[in-house]
Amino acid sequence: MPATDRSTAEAVARGRHSDPFSVLGLHDGWVTALIPDAERVWAVAGRTEVELFPVCPGVFCGAWDGGNYRLRASNPQVTWDFDDPYRFGPVLGAIDEYLIGEGTHRRLWEVLGAHVITHEGIRGVHFAVWAPSALRVSVVGGFNNHDGRRHQMRRRGVTGVWEIFVPGLQAGEAYQYEILGANGEICPLKADPVGFGAEHPPAKASLVRELGLHPWGDGAWIKDRKALNEIHAPISVYEVHAGSWRRVAEEGNRSLSYFELGRQLIDYVAEMGFTHIEFLPLTEHPFDGSWGYQPIGMYAPTIRLGRPEEFAAMVDAAHRRGIGVILDWVPGHFPTDDHGLKRFDGTALYEHADPKEGYQQDWNTLIYNFGRREVANYLEANALFWLDQYHLDGLRVDAVASMLYRDYSRKQGEWVPNVHGGRENLEAIAFLQAVNRLAYGEKPGIMTVAEESTTYPGVTRPTDKGGLGFGYKWNMGWMNDWLRYFNRDPVHRRWHHNEITFASSYTYSENFFLPISHDEVVHGKGSMIGKMPGGTLDKFANLRAFYALMWTHPGKKLLFMGQEFAQWSEWNHDDELDWALLDAPMHEGVRNLVRDLNVLYREMKALHWGDCEPAGFSWIEPDDADASVYVYERRAPGADPVVIAANLTPIERTQRIGLPEGGHWREILNTDSDYYGGANWGNLGTIQADELPAQRRPFGAEVYLPPLSVVMFAPDRAE
Repeated sequence: MPATDRSTAEAVARGRHSDPFSVLGLHDGWVTALIPDAERVWAVAGRTEVELFPVCPGVFCGAWDGGNYRLRASNPQVTWDFDDPYRFGPVLGAIDEYLIGEGTHRRLWEVLGAHVITHEGIRGVHFAVWAPSALRVSVVGGFNNHDGRRHQMRRRGVTGVWEIFVPGLQAGEAYQYEILGANGEICPLKADPVGFGAEHPPAKASLVRELGLHPWGDGAWIKDRKALNEIHAPISVYEVHAGSWRRVAEEGNRSLSYFELGRQLIDYVAEMGFTHIEFLPLTEHPFDGSWGYQPIGMYAPTIRLGRPEEFAAMVDAAHRRGIGVILDWVPGHFPTDDHGLKRFDGTALYEHADPKEGYQQDWNTLIYNFGRREVANYLEANALFWLDQYHLDGLRVDAVASMLYRDYSRKQGEWVPNVHGGRENLEAIAFLQAVNRLAYGEKPGIMTVAEESTTYPGVTRPTDKGGLGFGYKWNMGWMNDWLRYFNRDPVHRRWHHNEITFASSYTYSENFFLPISHDEVVHGKGSMIGKMPGGTLDKFANLRAFYALMWTHPGKKLLFMGQEFAQWSEWNHDDELDWALLDAPMHEGVRNLVRDLNVLYREMKALHWGDCEPAGFSWIEPDDADASVYVYERRAPGADPVVIAANLTPIERTQRIGLPEGGHWREILNTDSDYYGGANWGNLGTIQADELPAQRRPFGAEVYLPPLSVVMFAPDRAE
């Protein structure tokens, strides 16, 4: 009599047995195997061969006392030998189980997902996935004809984790999870939430990928980067959508690969003097039009541009050139695609069940249940994963405002108050604090940046002082005010003078970035040059003035690609930037200006040291609304001051301005220079400060201010 009775065998064969590992494999001297497409099956070890007898269609059983074995199966078409996945013991250990269950496994990616390992002397792939409400989980792919009966997984106690070791599989194998939900229905096939790679969309399977294949050479960079990311450092970020920066027209207008970006983009960024690149999300996503902001593969660099090791090589190339890499990270929501996290095990697992909490109506996406410890752990570990495995220097966290408030973009009655009756999402707040504690604690020298558009207090305050713990926050108020001002015809600017000065009243309330991002050049908003008023010459003069003020105002800098050379058209993710514009002197002039601003910003301590320190900035003339003139000073300990004067009307002006010291002052930058596309009006390179006080300064000088221009002065130490 076989050890497995028919009813049990039939349950296993139908994929309806709660514990297939208790039936299949070697138990009490009996081998039971499930091979649906076999007619005959043998257990084999060396010269020992025992035929197993059919218990029901697809299930075979026989006595075996020979220890480890392989299986041999045959049908009229073929005979094949293979290692039985059900003869192998568990891979996950008790500590892993405990940490997963507790929601504190910081290196979750080392135990979940698909890993090529050697287990009990055999090479293969270990799969592990969290699906606590599932009745059965199977891994499926071409290796088992996508038959969910073939590799039913082992449930690991109360953790909700399922695992299986599949001998013989290798990196590159495509796989998905077939899940029998608690309601007894099969869910849509699911990609691996901790998958390290994916097929090219629109295909939906995950791919087995090995981590750590790239030989890193950035040890010196990692050691020294803390000084390059801290608040006193010059940080100038070039924001990039990797798929549309450049394309290869002769090859079907394809995007550049990670390898190509590692040469062309890195060279360009270095030439332009930016200190960092920030990539729009490169985590795997199903829809190109989301630009990566609706990710499904949170642990996978998108295959659109290459394999994971090629992404790593691009980051390494940047570090070797002294350039930091920041990735846009999206923990605020996820898409409703059936192969993603939506009702992953047949229940609202990663998301809230109540759409008032779990559905983001603005983007037709789902919201993570940050209060569930396993979900928070999944995301916290993901943040660390990118910093650890791919040596990223920072994460810019998208849509933080939507996470902080339960009533974000909702009307009364469309949201659920917190336990205190308030609108704050206490669970999301705790999650963001945990991410920042983990990131800065585990990877000193990195930065986290919040895209947060409200007045929520303490975004960049340390968590032990009640803050969210981010390193920096995007200054959306500055961006809106300044763009509104520069969009106005200069004749009206006198009535809106405070739109420029107001930002200085709160500029040190947080550690700010000044962002001119992709959000300002899409969805009908046009381009930066297109926002400027007047004819062509005035548009360019206004844009040059805007950039000079942006680079000299307190706050780290961020500029989206294409705006550095005044691209006319709105950004289009399906095509490359309008590089041909650089043949025109006006466009090349703007790029020259941005390059020189980056050089001055990095080399002159006064222009960056006080980005987040009140001692680094003071107004000299903030009130001359009638002339639309602004004058201010940047300073730093032990460094020469820099004085910036702006004339934001199309009328040339001669003004007396205050200066902090006497003697000669060099004109270190003039946006009206013909090198930048201007008319070349200026101060002949120098001004002389006399001892007559002006504008609350002990010295003063007559200064010529060209129309719609910014001029910058520093003491001339060569005299």
